[in-house]
Amino acid sequence: MAVPHWTPADIPSLGGRTALITGANSGIGYRTAQVLAERGARILLAGRRPASLAEAARRLRADVPGARLETVELDLGDLSAIRDAAAPLAATETLDLLINNAGVMDVPERRTTSDGLELTVGTNHFGHFALTAHLMPALARSTAARVVTVSAIAATWRSGDLDDLMSERHYRPMGAYAKSKRANVVFTQELARRLDGTAHRALVVHPGSAVTNLQRHTSSGRMGRLFVALAARTLMGTADGAAWPSLYAATHPEAVSGTFIGPAGRDQTSGTPKPVPLPARADSPDQGAWLWCESERLTGVPFPALQT
Repeated sequence: MAVPHWTPADIPSLGGRTALITGANSGIGYRTAQVLAERGARILLAGRRPASLAEAARRLRADVPGARLETVELDLGDLSAIRDAAAPLAATETLDLLINNAGVMDVPERRTTSDGLELTVGTNHFGHFALTAHLMPALARSTAARVVTVSAIAATWRSGDLDDLMSERHYRPMGAYAKSKRANVVFTQELARRLDGTAHRALVVHPGSAVTNLQRHTSSGRMGRLFVALAARTLMGTADGAAWPSLYAATHPEAVSGTFIGPAGRDQTSGTPKPVPLPARADSPDQGAWLWCESERLTGVPFPALQT
């Protein structure tokens, strides 16, 4: 249940807790890291580019003096890189929060990851699926871990149907994005079912609309630049407000496992976080089981059980 007028100021102390955030070097991920660090959490900043991570760490230490943080080089488009990055964490860390935030959007032409997966769904869903699986031992050491996966409003679009998940029959940039974001929701529903009866929770959020680095492909053409400029003035918020659903899902004591959290404002573009309706069939156990099996098959990563 959403709390009226909830803001990040309501987040309790997070001293003694550790959070790993993917895509934490900029935008929503950086703002999420900043707020959690302000509340005392130890932060693992995960991202693909070492230079960007180093700059994000420098900024975060300046923004939050005394912040406890480390960087984790992580390429979600490379399954072996995910395994290698996660292995030392799985062996030694106690991870209380995993925020699957990173993503790509509107890639102009169909491309594949180094493992042959369509790039958008390969990064946004399969990469986070594999990362979460590899980090299960670290999550299991927590008394009450949370996995928060960042989806998007696009998950509700008709083009987000998971038929032709890899866009092998037909590729449309935003269709591939919508599928990847729908997969985030379906994955979370299935994970929540598998965590039922434990102290751990899985939640999925959408940030509303915000101008972030995700728009770098969309703005490459004249019409794309016009769209982003217009949206920035009319609908899109900032990364600050767009981080609220992630922060709510990660920290609020009444956030229910399996819930889809989004902004309460007009057209779900901004505002206080609240539970929002799931996309069609996203909570279907049959679809969840199918996606889970496909994800294990295509990544080659078995997902271990997370016990209390």
